[in-house]
Amino acid sequence: MTGVPASAAGGAGGKPVPGGKLGAAAVNQASLWNIANILTMIRLLLVPGFVMLLLADGGYDPAWRSLAWAAFAIAMITDLFDGHLARTYNLVTDFGKIADPIADKAIMGAALICLSSLGDLPWWVTGVILGRELGITLLRFIVIRYGVIPASRGGKMKTLAQGTAVGMYVLALTGPLATLRFWVMAVAVVLTVVTGLDYVRQAIVLRRQGREKERAEALERS
Repeated sequence: MTGVPASAAGGAGGKPVPGGKLGAAAVNQASLWNIANILTMIRLLLVPGFVMLLLADGGYDPAWRSLAWAAFAIAMITDLFDGHLARTYNLVTDFGKIADPIADKAIMGAALICLSSLGDLPWWVTGVILGRELGITLLRFIVIRYGVIPASRGGKMKTLAQGTAVGMYVLALTGPLATLRFWVMAVAVVLTVVTGLDYVRQAIVLRRQGREKERAEALERS
């Protein structure tokens, strides 16, 4: 058994034909270049373009800021679809598992750092959001031997609030809209902290349950 479908092996009887190995390679390659991974790659490629647009002409030109917002909006929209497509159509790959969270944090981190460097957003806000994201990512790796911490509804609300708030700060808003974006960012920061604490709680419970299970299994073997 080669594990290659008959269509790829080149015959109804499963007899290999010239190019059969190339056919198998093509199947494997196609699994990487699926729509979910392509959307993730687009999001990664948008990061440097977004930064250049946001910082163009000193970072205060409304026209460039609008283009930067468009790039940021595209990145956020692709973030909504790539994971859903991967799960719905069984397009989950090792590349996607690694690249998707990197792309999410790269575009958000780039936006926050640029906005703080321009003086539009306090550095402590950037520190809280990025510190939470990096800390939870590290926490997931620490407890991964015991299980996976699932994304919560609060986490999804946090992501939506962050994306909306940062997008409003990217635009050159004034007047009431500038006041509104302050409150949207305040909500995003609160959700960031609250959901971060909830993830810590889940990690502690998961670790405790995992260690109890390990001790029980050790007792059974002894």
